[in-house]
Amino acid sequence: MKLIVGLGNPGKEYEKTRHNIGFMCLDNYLGSVKWSSKFNGLYYETNIHGEKYIFVKPQSYMNLSGGVVRQYVDYFNIPIENILVIQDDLDLPVGKIRLKINSSAGGHNGIKDIIANLGTNEFARLKVGVSQDRSVDTKDYVLGKIGKEDLNKIVDKYKDINKIIEEFDYTQINELMGKYN
Repeated sequence: MKLIVGLGNPGKEYEKTRHNIGFMCLDNYLGSVKWSSKFNGLYYETNIHGEKYIFVKPQSYMNLSGGVVRQYVDYFNIPIENILVIQDDLDLPVGKIRLKINSSAGGHNGIKDIIANLGTNEFARLKVGVSQDRSVDTKDYVLGKIGKEDLNKIVDKYKDINKIIEEFDYTQINELMGKYN
């Protein structure tokens, strides 16, 4: 069983903001599915190539994502190596994607909370670049709407992001990193 977590903030005011890249990627991959609600998160279950996948969009706001993830991990008994978290990343150019495992939170509060709640950083992360405008406060920047040009760069990466989701298997994470990084 795989757990794919897309990070973001709930509510219309946060749609198409840099911090909602994770939600956007799941929505693109799944299309208009009927999400269920459990543990302060929206989730959707499906099978991909015979493997059960659970997709989760925490509804606790970014900085408290870890508690939601922890509840899904415990309830479904998901091993850490079967978790993939999709997040925004200020240190990557807009639209650049990078798969990582065993890395620090890098200042990302949602990831910090997940690491704190899971007690480990040994889960896979798919980082989607949103760059950074140092003339704007970081909080305002990540909560700001993505401009059309930047959004197009991100949309151009959806095909690769979708392939990573479909091919996600911890035993192949190094291969995936080599293929998509």
